[in-house]
Amino acid sequence: MEAHDKAHAPAAAYPVTVTVQAATDRRNRLTTAFRFFLAIPHLILVGGPVAVISSMSWGSESDWNWSFGSGGVLSLVACVAAMIAWFAIVFTGRHPEGLWKLAAYYLRWRVHAIAYMTLLRDEYPPFGEGAYPTELNVSMPDGTRNRLSVAFRFFLALPHLFLLWLLSLAWAFTTAIAWIVILLTGRYPEMLYGFALGVLAWSVRVEAYMLLLRDEYPPFSLRA
Repeated sequence: MEAHDKAHAPAAAYPVTVTVQAATDRRNRLTTAFRFFLAIPHLILVGGPVAVISSMSWGSESDWNWSFGSGGVLSLVACVAAMIAWFAIVFTGRHPEGLWKLAAYYLRWRVHAIAYMTLLRDEYPPFGEGAYPTELNVSMPDGTRNRLSVAFRFFLALPHLFLLWLLSLAWAFTTAIAWIVILLTGRYPEMLYGFALGVLAWSVRVEAYMLLLRDEYPPFSLRA
């Protein structure tokens, strides 16, 4: 019963949450206009939105592995850390603390960068961890890890990967609309903002699951 409850826990109860402080003032049209170019350093380091989908969807058949595919330099580091952690958990039931912290550090940086890239915030994100009006909350699991779910993690995540691929297309479209609206009015449409935040939260929960930060199965939900 406990395993069933965890698998169907609502998004609000999932131990990976994303909080974005809503921008109440008029948005910065100048930085919005050149947002892609301003975000290039972060793109190079931690990749773009929904990175867990990109290489798995567009790569060759041989690329369907633990490559998270954001194109970011640190994504490769996180991938290697996850592979090492995978063996450690499967054989010992433990996630090396240093590897867990490295993956969490990478994901927190990504959350800041993605919020900026997708126009959810205008403040330039820090390189690494630092004060930013977007926060990822995730805690290291206590006790022995679930070896069975870790062993088959990629296959268990396939339904999420497929749905997030579809959602990422819609997110790109709504972000393009929001970009135009912000340039014209200085405002991010509230309905589009809520959708973007929901896709961000969903994708981050799945990335945390794929990076082995948590064993609980992510909810199929846009609730942030």
